Amino acid sequence: MFSSLEELQQYVKSEEIQAIDLRFVDLLGAWHHITIPARAANDELMEKGVGFDSGSIPGFRTVESGDMVLIPDLSTAFVDPFPSVATVCLICTIAEADTRATVPNDPRTVALAAERYLAGSTFATSSIWGPEFEFYVFDRARYNDSGTFLLADVFSQESHAFLEGEMLAHEGYQMGAQKGYHAIPPLDSLADWRSELMELLEDAGVPVKYHHHEVGASGQCEVEVDMGPLTVMADRTMILKYFVHMLAARYGKLATFMPKPIYGEAGSGMHFHQMLRRGDEPVFYDEKGYGGFSGLGLSYIAGILDHGRSLGAITNPSTNSYKRLIPGFEAPVKLFFSLANRSAAIRIPKYATAPLDKRMEYRPPDATCNPYLAMSGMLLAGIDGMRRGLDPSAMNFGPFDQDLFHHPDEEFKRSIRSVPVSLEEAMEALMADQGYLVDGGVFPASLLATLVSIKSKEARSVADRPHPHEFALYFNA
Repeated sequence: MFSSLEELQQYVKSEEIQAIDLRFVDLLGAWHHITIPARAANDELMEKGVGFDSGSIPGFRTVESGDMVLIPDLSTAFVDPFPSVATVCLICTIAEADTRATVPNDPRTVALAAERYLAGSTFATSSIWGPEFEFYVFDRARYNDSGTFLLADVFSQESHAFLEGEMLAHEGYQMGAQKGYHAIPPLDSLADWRSELMELLEDAGVPVKYHHHEVGASGQCEVEVDMGPLTVMADRTMILKYFVHMLAARYGKLATFMPKPIYGEAGSGMHFHQMLRRGDEPVFYDEKGYGGFSGLGLSYIAGILDHGRSLGAITNPSTNSYKRLIPGFEAPVKLFFSLANRSAAIRIPKYATAPLDKRMEYRPPDATCNPYLAMSGMLLAGIDGMRRGLDPSAMNFGPFDQDLFHHPDEEFKRSIRSVPVSLEEAMEALMADQGYLVDGGVFPASLLATLVSIKSKEARSVADRPHPHEFALYFNA
């Protein structure tokens, strides 16, 4: 939004901005913030940053050595439409308090390093990304886990749900399970809400491609935004998720990006469209190749599929992720590629025919990921595939244009590698396969070790707890 401090200062004065909100992301992908008065937008802010104690922020220092500073990026500025006080937000990178050197474990620093790593290669100078955002908006969501009282209770007025044992009446406008795809009002009760979200995002500098109702009958939505560079799109991902939660709260609703909040309904993924450019030239395009893809592009695909199991630790880092990655819900569980096949882990969209539009879509990820790390991990996997000259067909990654969910040859299906089936399995894969992430100095080994430690404890905490369905299965044993 701003190319200089002077531009920010002029805007603060002309628009009577009262607060500057500094945003930063932790290892797990959650935003944090510090708010300063607008008068503090000065040279000292840009040069010295604002200090904070990182000791309690996931993925950073211990309490004994937690002093760090936030360095704002003026190009990320946007007006926050939700506070009562006029506020401009600036997304920050994290630096050492004494030297102002960037912190390698800062996810945004990782993303910037991944972009530099690509630019320094012989393959491409830039990458372009387009995440798809799926999420549910509920009218009620409650949960409790107190040991003797286990509860998860969600409700949407759109669905044929039960409340206190009685079917809810909704004047006949109720969707059947998994019948929400591109539904129109009055069945789609969130159309105006999404249009307001679109308007707010556009005003904040996040161009929206379109929005619609998704398959899930209980308020599942999808928003797609225009494609852009890696770090820019990670920033926009954080803005979009924040806006979704805040706008839902404004209307007394609750939004969730959980991959699988409702058993029997469609899960929510975050597919990533991606392409490479060398200057202004498309790297992935070859009119004679399969799906119009170049040999270098196919090697990029092979790299992502070859590292697909370890990537799961970064692109699907929750226990709930693996309740979505099951056969039967268009969730890609097999690591292969295809032209427009939605059961494939990587899809080459048929509609992207122009050279500059030629791209691939990686479908396993979900929005519990840290977008800075997820996109960086996919990029490095693809670069590794290009560096090694991998051939996806020779590695049994396809192309397979048939629906493998219903393929009659079970032995053939077993021959195709699968994504992990659990968070524990994904972490084990990451521990065994991380050279492509750390060898170029983009991902610090300490960051990956911390991630494995945190997520392994999360997985254990879920596995240790009784599940309500276990009562249905075993209470009378």
